[in-house]
Amino acid sequence: MANSVEDFSQFDISKEEKDKLVAEVIRYILFKTHQNSGCPIKREELTQLVTKNYNQRSFPAYIINEAKDKLSTIFGYELRELQRSRPSTNQARSSQQSVADAKSYVIISQLPAEVYRKYVEDVNTSHMTGFTFVVISLVHLAGGKIAEENLWHHLKRMGLYETDVNHPVLGNVKQVLETLVQQRYLQKDRVTGPEGTTVFYELAERALDGPVSERIKQYISQIVKKDFATEDNV
Repeated sequence: MANSVEDFSQFDISKEEKDKLVAEVIRYILFKTHQNSGCPIKREELTQLVTKNYNQRSFPAYIINEAKDKLSTIFGYELRELQRSRPSTNQARSSQQSVADAKSYVIISQLPAEVYRKYVEDVNTSHMTGFTFVVISLVHLAGGKIAEENLWHHLKRMGLYETDVNHPVLGNVKQVLETLVQQRYLQKDRVTGPEGTTVFYELAERALDGPVSERIKQYISQIVKKDFATEDNV
């Protein structure tokens, strides 16, 4: 806390103004997360909230860090920073992107899994969580990248069709898959070759992030163990 006060002293702003800015950033993060179904929030968006009235260079980072601390201590959320990834066939361009454009934030509950499931998890969106894990697992097992045609081949075996706009649980299945791109679990890449253009789905930064990546590996491991157990019992 002493370091926070010391850091704050370098800015020509009252504590009341600082607290107001921190609260505004927190409100924006919570609102945007709900409004956009958990899509990452660009760092630039949060920076603009601060710089519209204050132009100290390091002030936005200070306010964002303060908001991060309060989200954790008061709301039980981790404000996790993600570094935007680019399709593997387009790595050259990624080195040219600005640092501001490359960074974004998502909030992750810090509650124990069993507590979150019992008191927080919305049963109306649990189907989306299941679909997300299935798709990310398929792409992971394909080596982190899979052709669109092959992905739909696997999904069709589960009764999920690209043309199905009235699935009883997911609704428009193709649109739900696109939501995973918007949420940055996946990224799409079009590759043109001798046989035409092929669309690939590749793991994006949110699926590659440590906690999610570990959960996916555990999920796959559990399925493999169940398959081996079933074979042993046959």
